[in-house]
Amino acid sequence: MSRRTILGASAGGVLLGGIALPTAVPTAAHAAPAPRCYTRAEWSARPPRSATQVIGKPDHIVIHHTASPNVTDYSLAAAFKVQHWIQDLHMDTNRWIDIGNQLTISRGGYLMEGRSKSLTSINNGQNVLGAQTANHNSHTIGIEHEGIYTNANPTVALFDMSVLTCAWLCTKYGLDPHVAIVGHRDYNATQCPGDVFYARLPELRDRVAAVLLG
Repeated sequence: MSRRTILGASAGGVLLGGIALPTAVPTAAHAAPAPRCYTRAEWSARPPRSATQVIGKPDHIVIHHTASPNVTDYSLAAAFKVQHWIQDLHMDTNRWIDIGNQLTISRGGYLMEGRSKSLTSINNGQNVLGAQTANHNSHTIGIEHEGIYTNANPTVALFDMSVLTCAWLCTKYGLDPHVAIVGHRDYNATQCPGDVFYARLPELRDRVAAVLLG
């Protein structure tokens, strides 16, 4: 794979188009439950090189793809394997302190914690400073989706888990999914999350909103 970085968080990324500030979810919104998220301990993450910075809640949820092969091994073991690959790339090649993104969803639909302290911070209504969206890491949270979606569709399991994950994040942070959920290319000059996945973001927003309405 020749992609320089899984998240495409390249220096000097530019904002493509205006991003509106998110409005709060209506008070009648349903509290979406937390999906099963495999912790760093469960997938045996490497420790970060330095302390992870806990920051305030994000105002946007950024959808990424890994630009890695669309594997057909949908097992939990395969999910853990790709998470190790991401962390090794980010720490050993990019020389970041840890895996860049806060959350990862495998093609089998498994949700995994990314950067250190991400899960605890989300549950506390906070975030951690990652390396998921160049020049916008301080106010966004990133969900990495295994695979490349320039021409192919995400798996049903992956897309369904993305819906549940975004609904959970919108609940935790009080975000309107129709405004808060964006693609990586909305902030940086990148193909991420792929033309096909990007075209399905309206569907993702609508389905998240439906979950929030109960």
